[in-house]
Amino acid sequence: MITTKLENLKSFIERSPYQAYVYSYPHKTAYRPLTPPVKLADLWSKQDRQALFLYIHIPFCEMRCGFCNLFTTVTHNEDFVSQYVRTVERQARQVKSLLGEVTFARFALGGGTPTQLPINHLETILNVASETMGANLQNIPVSVEMSPETADKDKLELLRSRGVDRASIGVQSFIESEVLATGRRQTTAQVEAALNRMCEIGFPTINIDLIYGLPGQTVDSWLYSIRAALRFQPKEIYLYPLYVRPLTGLGRSDKEWDDIRLACYRKGRSLLLSSGYTQVSMRMFRREGEGGQVRQGDKGTRGQGGISPHPPIPPSPTPVYSCQADGMVGLGCGARSYTDTLHYSNDYAVNSREIRDILQAYIQTPDEVFEYANYGFQLDAEERRRRYILLSLLSDEGLNLADYQNQFGTDVIGFPELSQLLSLNLATQDEQILRLTEVGIEKSDVIGAWLFSEQVNQLMHSYELK
Repeated sequence: MITTKLENLKSFIERSPYQAYVYSYPHKTAYRPLTPPVKLADLWSKQDRQALFLYIHIPFCEMRCGFCNLFTTVTHNEDFVSQYVRTVERQARQVKSLLGEVTFARFALGGGTPTQLPINHLETILNVASETMGANLQNIPVSVEMSPETADKDKLELLRSRGVDRASIGVQSFIESEVLATGRRQTTAQVEAALNRMCEIGFPTINIDLIYGLPGQTVDSWLYSIRAALRFQPKEIYLYPLYVRPLTGLGRSDKEWDDIRLACYRKGRSLLLSSGYTQVSMRMFRREGEGGQVRQGDKGTRGQGGISPHPPIPPSPTPVYSCQADGMVGLGCGARSYTDTLHYSNDYAVNSREIRDILQAYIQTPDEVFEYANYGFQLDAEERRRRYILLSLLSDEGLNLADYQNQFGTDVIGFPELSQLLSLNLATQDEQILRLTEVGIEKSDVIGAWLFSEQVNQLMHSYELK
């Protein structure tokens, strides 16, 4: 089996590094119905609850981007949105009653596009986090996803007044023809106006998402977009490769996806490093001097846990969230929750009709059903160790071998794949830290997928995408 792994990695790294998007482990397509359902009160009673991540999912967008496979819908009206928000409130009350004493170390509001909500509903969701769940939003890192079209002044002022210190905006490109090719309607003027408002209102951290490999894009136009983003001096920039996935708008096209992506990545990385940024992961870059700790996943709030920095720690003592060791409580239809032994969520879909059906079922969920996990993935000892290794390696933090041994009472000898990374010069070991090399970082998604267990691979491959 080890030989097969090595042969697979050798063949993968000779092909495009853009084969599968790895932002967490295990992927949601490895989840299955739980029989019998798991009582949340019993599950969370065994979990350390002193530094949890609270995540609330808002599944509404103004448009469906051609590359998007997120759990979100554009077919909604005021009544449907109101029903959804009321259901999140109901779910939160049930979940909080089962958690017992709990401290949240960070909060993220993602989607979808949370700022698509009318301002009264946006305030209600913030109240769910602070009043119902008990998260101290003024003293913990709080991140919200937004789009240029929905980042209006009133919503931004509300978010900032309630403690939001990280505003993450999906720009994708500053060239309108490239954006239009993905099905987005935004104009460059809208983008710049939104970013100016975010700067004026004073969010301590502004993050800008950009995508390379878009239809019609060139390396020069890609660098133009990065330079346009740099004019706003964001503390964070995410550079995402385009992934064309089944059931998405671009995935239904006949286009052959080339590859300028690796050239874009390398040129973009070089530009950001020369502009005073440090690389935190394959996708995430942070302006030097900002500090911070790595947190879970590689998609910020939208992916529920991308590898991104912890914003500056507030003056008052607060617990610090660690993606490898701590759990996440997810509320909303598309949210995932993590404990040491179980990851759980609702069902997942990409097709708009299937998403609508799942949302309707969520809205009709009786209160008592929110007391159980019905769909998820049980992590045995090996899967827990594998997840710890994967999340550590895919960030600049690297895999601390001593911390790993303290956590699991054993060394990493049970994962001989790691020695193969060293032999292929995709990783290096400096005393007690195993880190990806520069070449390893640019191939993070291939390496991440290569580290998936056989069980997870089989479940993902047998999953019927809806």
